[in-house]
Amino acid sequence: MKKRNLLSAMLPVTAIAGLALLLNACKSGSTDHKTGADTTSTSTSSPNAGLKLPAGFSAAAIAEKMGGTREIAITPQNNIYVKLNNFKDGKGILYLTQDSSKATLKTSFGDYKGTGVYIKKGYLYTSSDEEVFRYKLNDKNEVISPDQPEKIVTGLLSRGEHEAKAITLDNDGNLYVNIGAYSNACQVADRKKDSPGQKGCPILDSAGGIWQFKADKLNQHYGDGIRYATGLRNVVGMDWNQQNNQLFVMQHGRDQLHDLFPQYFTTKQSADLPAECMYALKKGDNAGWPYMYYDWQQHKKILMPEYGGDGKKEGGETAIDPAAAFPGHLAPNGLLFYTGSQFPEKYKNGAFIAFHGSWNRAPEPQAGYFVVFQPFKDGKASGDYEVFADNFAGSADKAAGGRAEHRPCGLAQGPDGSLYVTDDNQGTIYKITYKK
Repeated sequence: MKKRNLLSAMLPVTAIAGLALLLNACKSGSTDHKTGADTTSTSTSSPNAGLKLPAGFSAAAIAEKMGGTREIAITPQNNIYVKLNNFKDGKGILYLTQDSSKATLKTSFGDYKGTGVYIKKGYLYTSSDEEVFRYKLNDKNEVISPDQPEKIVTGLLSRGEHEAKAITLDNDGNLYVNIGAYSNACQVADRKKDSPGQKGCPILDSAGGIWQFKADKLNQHYGDGIRYATGLRNVVGMDWNQQNNQLFVMQHGRDQLHDLFPQYFTTKQSADLPAECMYALKKGDNAGWPYMYYDWQQHKKILMPEYGGDGKKEGGETAIDPAAAFPGHLAPNGLLFYTGSQFPEKYKNGAFIAFHGSWNRAPEPQAGYFVVFQPFKDGKASGDYEVFADNFAGSADKAAGGRAEHRPCGLAQGPDGSLYVTDDNQGTIYKITYKK
């Protein structure tokens, strides 16, 4: 996809506070991404809850201090389920009801941490780092037996790196689960300077891809799943595109090109590369990790240095091309295709992406901490992306220093077409609306 100069592409839609460039990383519920973010914030009491938005849009912080709020699902009754990556009062799932201006915590349940939450055909699906559960809903989309979830999948691989299990469902009774690679680049010695890649990358046998399960079959084990797509280092943002009837995901690109191979990459190149990629997946697809990465500046698939690359040699001949590519280390944690009618027509069927923000761009400024909109046309990414909601960090200095007050994570669409964004740093839930 054609990209304009990054700075000029962003200037029309975001203020200086968000211009630390569009770049990488994240606390994806994984130990790969860490932050020393501030724990105090005043931004949510400001107009638009401190966010910077396009003309006509407004934002409200409808709930605050909810804990590590990750993925979010909105019921047809406009109520909210949120999954937590740490416990709040000993529970890992929140249920909130809404009035015109705020959301109120009604109950909490679930004795496990995790990331995923999804509503489909009368059930609430949730995930821990090792399992996927579902809860039967009543006619008001309230959980009937919160202490008696059904286990859909057990025994999912979790080895302490990229362990968050993002989930989504299609319209044919299938469940999709990310199994992140427990490695940066499949090196013999992980994250060690000049260590080569493992021959054949055995990690791909059990991780580094998307696995498919039956959504209505109980007690499936990891081994019962189908490896739907491979070559994906780690996916947190994923959504089923209703227009394409296809799975789309956002990959977290690899880290530390300069640290591990300084003979090939400058610190600036390492900060900007590789791309954070959106992929449109079909069964059997291979996105190329760990043998190649996508260079959004050269618009090429490049051979990884662990496998003989030097930053110039092309690779990934059998790997699919990304549907869209973004600058490195922004950490895409949320993906949502907008199907509502509240927002202007240009947003219809386009993609919102929540970039959680970087930790590893030094000595360049850290970046991210915003929500981006990627236009689509006829089911394909079309035109330049733009920063849609900015200033979650609180200031340009806090963003550049990696001290963001808020870090956007999950996205959801309400029945009226409003957009919801979670923050897993301070537990704020934002509601973004549009009025002509």
